[in-house]
Amino acid sequence: MTRIDAQLAFLTEACKLKSTLRATTLCDGSRRENSGEHSWHIALYAMVMAEHANRPINIDRVIKMLLIHDLVEIDAGDNPIHGNHDTDAMRAVELAAARRIFGMLPDDQARDFHALWDEFEAAESDDAIFAKSLDRVQPVVANLETGGGTWPQYNVTADQLQTRVGVKVERGAPAIWDALKARIDAWFSNASPSSE
Repeated sequence: MTRIDAQLAFLTEACKLKSTLRATTLCDGSRRENSGEHSWHIALYAMVMAEHANRPINIDRVIKMLLIHDLVEIDAGDNPIHGNHDTDAMRAVELAAARRIFGMLPDDQARDFHALWDEFEAAESDDAIFAKSLDRVQPVVANLETGGGTWPQYNVTADQLQTRVGVKVERGAPAIWDALKARIDAWFSNASPSSE
């Protein structure tokens, strides 16, 4: 297989991300988004919201992370942050998926993509912390735009949202979380008792 053949095979495989449905709906509530749409949308979030990173970032690296971070969902599926699943088992499935999917690329690109994915998952570098923040922000916005979206379905509480999402957003983009907090608080204060 030539280098171009390997690259085209990887890109064809990546197309499968468009068939992986997420729990989050589109902002108009018309349907669930797919993981390909999510990856594109948060890459756009990065371009628009880069000025709100609390540390200096390399926006090109952030966008690259966001474009590849969910490719593992081709094999692993979407595991909503408020869902009930074994995180250790899911991590193992995602790692195997990363090896398989990135392994389709020529060796140099496979190493680079896998390293970038690992960096995103570890969320220790400034670029990865900001990228992870945006990955958490986009579903919050979609849920707010759709009257709570999937929060009632997953019995999300305000404390749970803060612990599982807010803390991660505050690490890389506290101004964005501050801007959303009033809307989040208003939604939870108006929500039925079953969603609190």
